[in-house]
Amino acid sequence: MTRTPYTARNGDVRLAADDLGGAGGDPLLLLMGLGVSRFYWPDGLVTALIEAGFSVASFDGRDSGGSTHFDDAPVTDPVRGLLRGRPLAYTAEDMADDTVAVLDALGWQRAHLFGISQGGLVAQRTALRHPGRVHSLTSFAAVPSDARGAAVLLRYVRLPFLVRLARMRHPAGRDGDVAAGLDLLRAVASPGYPFDEADARLRVERELDAGLPSGVRDSRAQARQTSATWHGPRLRDLRVPTLVLHGERDPLARPAAGRRIAASVPGARYVELPGVGHDLPRAIWPAVATEIRAVAQG
Repeated sequence: MTRTPYTARNGDVRLAADDLGGAGGDPLLLLMGLGVSRFYWPDGLVTALIEAGFSVASFDGRDSGGSTHFDDAPVTDPVRGLLRGRPLAYTAEDMADDTVAVLDALGWQRAHLFGISQGGLVAQRTALRHPGRVHSLTSFAAVPSDARGAAVLLRYVRLPFLVRLARMRHPAGRDGDVAAGLDLLRAVASPGYPFDEADARLRVERELDAGLPSGVRDSRAQARQTSATWHGPRLRDLRVPTLVLHGERDPLARPAAGRRIAASVPGARYVELPGVGHDLPRAIWPAVATEIRAVAQG
């Protein structure tokens, strides 16, 4: 897949982005999950989106991939960051503004947003804070933007799974980085579908081949992202066409999270995906692209 790199700026924050193809299609910006970089998007899913008529781009949020990292912030872990109640380094509004900075760098006045997990959360908040810049919103495997702190953990997140992830240990160096990435992707994979190890390895290794740190292993950056508090509008105020996707067998975020988002947003469509975990397996990429095209036509 051809990648045309861009650099966006939000004040002093540098944001790494890629144009992934589909020139002339409807602008669609992809927002990846907690910590990991834009290189984790599967090529086949991007191709399906391009074939559905989209011009596709992706970017690394602050504290991930090739974008600015805030390494001087206090040390903690993602769960403590979530429970902290105040930001370690920046706010959720800052993260939403990053999305708009990327749109500006791409020359897109408005775009459709598709976010996975933490990226779905940022996409929700971008649509709330900057509705004039968003044509439609698709959120997959995300928690509601209204939920905060302990409410997220108690209502929407499976704590035993988080504990299992936290206990994973891998040796230092590239081999350990690859093993950590593969173990994460296996852990979030869809029980109802075969695990595509070759595709998973490609995604993990190309992040490292780009000279980027392993986002899977940077729990400090993940904590800074989860601690970014939101004081903006509530989901009931969202007025852009919205699609909420959630895996029926998501090991991390309970389907109740997706149902709550859809119930809160007027007119939102909710699709629960049988056998799907906290990822999007190859077999459903065409169906996902079709659903996103439908909400984009809104």
